[in-house]
Amino acid sequence: MATTKKTAATKTAAKKTTAKKASYDGFTDAERDAMKEHAKELKSTDDPADVQAAKIASMADPDRVMAERLNELIPQIAPELTPKTWYGMPGWAKDGKIVCYFQDAAKFKAPYATFGFNPPANLTDGDFWPVAFALLDLTPAVEKQIIALVKKAVS
Repeated sequence: MATTKKTAATKTAAKKTTAKKASYDGFTDAERDAMKEHAKELKSTDDPADVQAAKIASMADPDRVMAERLNELIPQIAPELTPKTWYGMPGWAKDGKIVCYFQDAAKFKAPYATFGFNPPANLTDGDFWPVAFALLDLTPAVEKQIIALVKKAVS
């Protein structure tokens, strides 16, 4: 009879341990989805520019409009950057590595879109520098700032 109680207690403890692992793995659903998208990107044989264009087309306004404009602007100012997606976001790469990217607000349910840079960007400036910017509207003044940053990033 003591064996039965011990076995039941062991099974209960095992269920609790399993339940804890299953209920939280440290990533949100959106983060898991982004990782799945990145895995698909790595395996894809589709033209990266076509994949990026489809991703941009699926965005809601006004983020779609900003992403379309960035996709026109970036090749003009940095022809060495090629369109690509990165974790399901439009990005622009140099030698296959994402230099800059656009994250629409809906991607992670943020109140703003983000334009950011990855380590291959040549933006190092002392001990502290920005690598991502909140983006509400792509005004001429904002475009001018993005142009300067992208030029520096590829220099």
